Amino acid sequence: MAQATRRLIIKSAATTVGALSVAPHLLAQSAPVRIGYSMSRTGPWTGGAQTSQEPNYLLWAEQQNAAGGLDVKGQRRRIELISSDDRSDVETVVRTYEKLMGSDKVDLVLPPWGSNANFAVAPLANRFQYPFLAPTALSRKLAEMKLPYFFLLLQQPKPMCEALVDMLKASGAKTLACIYVDDLFGLENYAALKVALQGSGITMVEDKSYPGGVKDLSPVLRSMKDKNPDAFVGFTYPPDTILASRQAKEVGFNPKFFYASVGTAFPLYKNVITAAGAEGVLGMGSWNSKTSPGAKAYFDAHVASQKKEPDRWASGAAWAGLEILTNAVKSVGLDRKAIRDHVAGNTHKTIIGDIKFAGSENVGTPGTVGQWQNGEFEVVWPKARATAALNPNKPAWK
Repeated sequence: MAQATRRLIIKSAATTVGALSVAPHLLAQSAPVRIGYSMSRTGPWTGGAQTSQEPNYLLWAEQQNAAGGLDVKGQRRRIELISSDDRSDVETVVRTYEKLMGSDKVDLVLPPWGSNANFAVAPLANRFQYPFLAPTALSRKLAEMKLPYFFLLLQQPKPMCEALVDMLKASGAKTLACIYVDDLFGLENYAALKVALQGSGITMVEDKSYPGGVKDLSPVLRSMKDKNPDAFVGFTYPPDTILASRQAKEVGFNPKFFYASVGTAFPLYKNVITAAGAEGVLGMGSWNSKTSPGAKAYFDAHVASQKKEPDRWASGAAWAGLEILTNAVKSVGLDRKAIRDHVAGNTHKTIIGDIKFAGSENVGTPGTVGQWQNGEFEVVWPKARATAALNPNKPAWK
């Protein structure tokens, strides 16, 4: 797609040379805005990347170019996306961004998918002074690095786990079992959950880590079933989320609250588990098409352009980040420090609500919990953000 876009722009520029040879300043104004990124199109990160992130980049560029280009401080300039497959490999991510920012000297960059990739490339982006609005990085350590050019759009482990525990406590849960993937994402969320549980009256009766790429979770799910907890919590990636759900059904593990994280808010989850099977399942989520008029417009445009629904979690953050970037460029142009200062110094109106940064962290968006209800992933907690009331008793798996 990037090569096709590049060819179109080169053809357009050649035509412009002939037509505007007497007005070189106008030709300079027509130069595209070159925006680079790497994205997982193969490998284990593909499911998340191709649901929550790259479709939004493509839709954004499509919309901006249909309007005549990105508004760069009052001047419309077409977007040229320069992208490549990082194969779900951290080293490839780093090499790609080093080339984009160091030798290619693109105008702007968009982030890769996931906490691990962003953790690896964030210091590099800061060194080259490229604003990074990351929609799929979930890591307290990234915030603690205090990188002035790096911004985390997702709610981080502490507010997310506090919202989850607050919901469970308010619903009368007393016991909980937890599994978590043994990487940065899983470890940080598990640690935040343990802190949030302190003083809540909820006891963790079992906890278990598992390696990435796990193929069988049934032994630990059977063990948890024997302890009969009120709530199950999984800090899981999309394949593991689906695996845990399928195997929980197989072993007859059906607690009142079944919560898994990355992938639960994906349309794929509902399609694979089925709408009836997904009913009552909880997960990380912050928006749906009921959240705001802008969210509804975005949802409909995504379906029309990408021929699939966005997920109800990080896609909203991805689009919000693109909204913030668009408005920053409109206000201050392509000066990257000025963009960084604009992002850091303002409260931003987005489809998922107001976003404001304290350092790298989005402190404007509270922790949230979503739940599948009647084929829609509803925001159920906190009540002030809810698009539907919580169902506190998950029905049997179907």
